[in-house]
Amino acid sequence: MFSPLVDELISALRVLPGVGPKSAQRMALHLLERERPGAERLAKSLEVCVERVGRCQRCRTLTEEPICGTCSNIRRDGSLLCVVETPADILAIEQAGYYQGKYFVLLGHLSPIDGIGPSDIGIDQLVTILQGDDIKELILATNPTVEGEATAHYIGERAKPLGVIVSRIAHGVPLGGELEYIDGGTLAHAFSSRRTL
Repeated sequence: MFSPLVDELISALRVLPGVGPKSAQRMALHLLERERPGAERLAKSLEVCVERVGRCQRCRTLTEEPICGTCSNIRRDGSLLCVVETPADILAIEQAGYYQGKYFVLLGHLSPIDGIGPSDIGIDQLVTILQGDDIKELILATNPTVEGEATAHYIGERAKPLGVIVSRIAHGVPLGGELEYIDGGTLAHAFSSRRTL
């Protein structure tokens, strides 16, 4: 129905998460019909990012520098290291405004079914950092999924012999949530992770 170039644009937009055929079609037509300057800006920005953005040599987050701004910031607490699954997790933690330590991005989680082992998510590099830097506490902030829990457990077991305190972020009832609307698994986890006041 559309020309080959428009079909290619629609197909290219479908690589984005949550974008199906109809959404991709709407986006493509909007860019071509009503937002040509925005489309040009998007294309240029995407091209520059793909060309120049890589991974931080220390924490593995996305950056155009060899060492990202967080890792090179001397005001951050270098004795705290928070392990996350993705760069998006760093953004979520930073927006909360509480944590002032440094990070390590796994770029995934352990998943033997998918053939993803410790070397695929940089655990050897993490252990090297724990051995070489003055890390006092390792905070495991992987997702509360089966894979995330297994990954946190594995990392904790590798870190404990190194004399590092290993902690896991709490999961449970959200602030402002009502108990009657919380699922049973979340409630069970909240009870098992309770702390004294």
